[in-house]
Amino acid sequence: MSRVCELTGKGRQVGNNVSHANNKTKRTFLPNLQNVTLISDALGQSVKLRVSTHGLRSVEHVGGLDNWLAKTSDDKLSLKVRKLKREIAKKVTTAA
Repeated sequence: MSRVCELTGKGRQVGNNVSHANNKTKRTFLPNLQNVTLISDALGQSVKLRVSTHGLRSVEHVGGLDNWLAKTSDDKLSLKVRKLKREIAKKVTTAA
């Protein structure tokens, strides 16, 4: 299982541990990923995703999963979320 947020695409970063003697060794910074169940209002169902806490705050700020997916480009999203975005867009266009 890769350490990548399914909504924002945020992944691991590489840096250095720097000791008091200024020795540098490689290390990784992992994103704070959480298993979350988000509800899609358009589909009327819940979706389990692995999301960073930053991504979760962004979704809540925009007003829900449906609004977030409408505003986000596909290149950041995982394959599972891209399919969900297409389903929501299809449902919204048929309802309108």
